[in-house]
Amino acid sequence: MTQILEARAGNITPEMEYVANREGLTAEQVRVEVAAGRLVIPANRVHLSHGLQPMGIGIAASCKINANIGNSAVTSNVDEELDKLHTAIHFGADTVMDLSTGKAIDDIRRVIIQKSPVPIGTVPIYQMLEELGGDIEDMQPHHFCDMVEHQAKQGVDYMTIHCGLLLEHLHLTTRRVTGIVSRGGSLIAKWMMAHRKQNPLYTHFDDLCDIMKQYDVTWSLGDGLRPGSLADASDEAQFAELDVLGKLVERSWEKGTQVMVEGPGHIPMHEIEMNVKKQIEVCKGAPFYVLGPLVTDIAPGYDHITSAIGAAMAGWSGAAMLCYVTPKEHLGLPDREDVKQGVIAYKIAAHAADVARQRPGARDRDDALSKARFEFNWDEQFRLSLDPETARAYHDQTLPQDTFKSAHFCSMCGPKYCSMKITEDIRKMAEDQQLVEIETQS
Repeated sequence: MTQILEARAGNITPEMEYVANREGLTAEQVRVEVAAGRLVIPANRVHLSHGLQPMGIGIAASCKINANIGNSAVTSNVDEELDKLHTAIHFGADTVMDLSTGKAIDDIRRVIIQKSPVPIGTVPIYQMLEELGGDIEDMQPHHFCDMVEHQAKQGVDYMTIHCGLLLEHLHLTTRRVTGIVSRGGSLIAKWMMAHRKQNPLYTHFDDLCDIMKQYDVTWSLGDGLRPGSLADASDEAQFAELDVLGKLVERSWEKGTQVMVEGPGHIPMHEIEMNVKKQIEVCKGAPFYVLGPLVTDIAPGYDHITSAIGAAMAGWSGAAMLCYVTPKEHLGLPDREDVKQGVIAYKIAAHAADVARQRPGARDRDDALSKARFEFNWDEQFRLSLDPETARAYHDQTLPQDTFKSAHFCSMCGPKYCSMKITEDIRKMAEDQQLVEIETQS
């Protein structure tokens, strides 16, 4: 029994209980959302035995973020990927995707799953292609099905599979500025062109459902035709694939499997809300998982910032999970520091989305930090911040002595120009004047 089948049967699983406690919901609320397909709990039975802490992804839960790690054919090894994993989790990633495309993929993933308390996702076509020697034309449907089963046995919790990209969609991409930017989508498109046959991941969807159901692996239906530039956003190709994904969502539910749907990567700000609402409508409320989206294309080296702007807006509009972008997006394989910067940017975006959606308690930490800031309680400010080490380090650059951790000013304003200190003085003056007036009247 998968989580969705248990929920439909009226049963509350230990995983649902765990998610309810984390989210401040009742177990029955979680069960209802899972049964409706609006919330998924990516929890492969194998990974549960390795210490997975179940995570709920859906509109009723807090907005989640995913961090991508993984080696490439050019660089990285097991130790580096473990360091990235630990960094991502330390700074708040809710899930992690292993996107390894180089050597030793099995070894890297096995260790990642054993060490990760958060759900692990993959894109199975990468490892399958590596084992085929890099030639996608050599793929047969059984190669892909075998790889999905192999990764399910390893304990992968959710998988990105590009089932919605069809042969009849390819001509819609010919006038795009950036063509097909999804790696998985481009590989499937090349296979279809080489064989002049329909997408085998689409034609074998039911077989894949059977594998996913056996281990309770969650679908992450990949958007192989997502736009890779503002010029290609919200075009016919993107929405043609989305319509197919909406039908596959219903088929996955019929087969008793959990499903979320991936969304576009580059979208101008004024189109974000429309994109999210359209996905929710077409996909019957299945959780929406967006990459970014990037709201401008002119910021190589700073794409974690431009994408976090779009991510906050997407989360506000109803996206359930935000896939981070690092400063190295489009430029190179992220290292530990890139992972940290991406996670922090997206924790800000997800938190801002929760505040905007007015989730109960979402603003409590903001209010507590604001109170500490006004009271010049520097240590409490550091403790409540997303990155206490960096906050303290910035303060220490100019005022490192312990005595300045109780000072009523910082180095930006100094003791005479701090507005909050002046406000304190004004309030004290007002209190003193009131006392004088009371004494005069008496």
